[in-house]
Amino acid sequence: MSDFGKRRKMLTRLIANADAQALLVTNTNNVTYLTGFTGDDSFLMVTRDNCWMISDPRYEEQIAEECPGLNAFIRQPGELTSEVTINEVKKAKLASLLVEGDTMSACAFEKLKTDLPQVSIGLSSGMIESLRAIKDKTEIDAIRLAVKIAERVFTSVTAQLRSDQSEREVANEIERQVRGHGGSGCSFKPIVAVGPRAALPHARAAESRIGSAPFVLIDWGATANLYRSDLTRVIVTGKVPAKFPKVYNTVLAAQQAAIAALKPGAMVSEIDRIARSVIEAAGMGKNFNHGLGHGIGLDIHEAPRLGKNQDRSLEPGMVVTVEPGVYFAGWGGVRIEDDVLITRDGHELLSSLPRSIEENTVELLG
Repeated sequence: MSDFGKRRKMLTRLIANADAQALLVTNTNNVTYLTGFTGDDSFLMVTRDNCWMISDPRYEEQIAEECPGLNAFIRQPGELTSEVTINEVKKAKLASLLVEGDTMSACAFEKLKTDLPQVSIGLSSGMIESLRAIKDKTEIDAIRLAVKIAERVFTSVTAQLRSDQSEREVANEIERQVRGHGGSGCSFKPIVAVGPRAALPHARAAESRIGSAPFVLIDWGATANLYRSDLTRVIVTGKVPAKFPKVYNTVLAAQQAAIAALKPGAMVSEIDRIARSVIEAAGMGKNFNHGLGHGIGLDIHEAPRLGKNQDRSLEPGMVVTVEPGVYFAGWGGVRIEDDVLITRDGHELLSSLPRSIEENTVELLG
């Protein structure tokens, strides 16, 4: 059985446990996860003993190529996906149906209920995402490749940094090199934030020059075989402010303590607490204003979340980021992020870029 077949089989168990006959999958990445289909505007109907795609003529050949053996209903030009879906539910004689409440609009949900009064229709949340949280070998291999590409790009880009480059130019170069090294694109728009702008955790690359401040935060990732990586480093490019070493080494110590605690059974809230306590002990607790990390995969942010209000334990096969950060308005910020696989007996650090201040100090060109 293919990886996709195994995933669909696991899903049918969840559908049965929910006392439903079928699930209508409308989240594009969930359709991809279950079938390998890389197009969009297509639904997947999964019953306890069957599944089929609902798509349109643009994707007929693509479905046959990417999803061999998968049944597909190809709607005709002028036919609405919603109407076709309703007819498919009627043809299947379903008495109960779940839909993905996280992606289906309220209007679409109400239309289904109105047009299918004989069907018990309920909302499902996170059913497929719970499966996606545990990566199989194919997924882990793809993430490994995405990490490797991202690391090669970082090493190349930082070796060529010029003082007159803007944040935007560096971000564009990262995107160009990701494709040049075999990735399909970046996991997200790279964050390149010089000096004080590093105080913005999600800063948009703008026109600040790399040489205008003594350090720059770079948060980037690559996509390979649909899967993503997510890394962050702070590069020292000049004479650092007096408090920089303390801030940097506190964040690094927090990250190292959290990574060391990653193992099956560990509560994600406890991992967050471990990192947060290191930063709080250094008097910077209020400056760590986001969760510790998140899962990565087909989406850049997916389950599990590493945060103080999260109540779940880690399991083998999860791949998470660990990214503590400390930020001071008007001064800047430090965030260090790596990707980690939870294994049967602990964890494996997938990223290998050095993390010390000395190893992340570069001499600018020009």
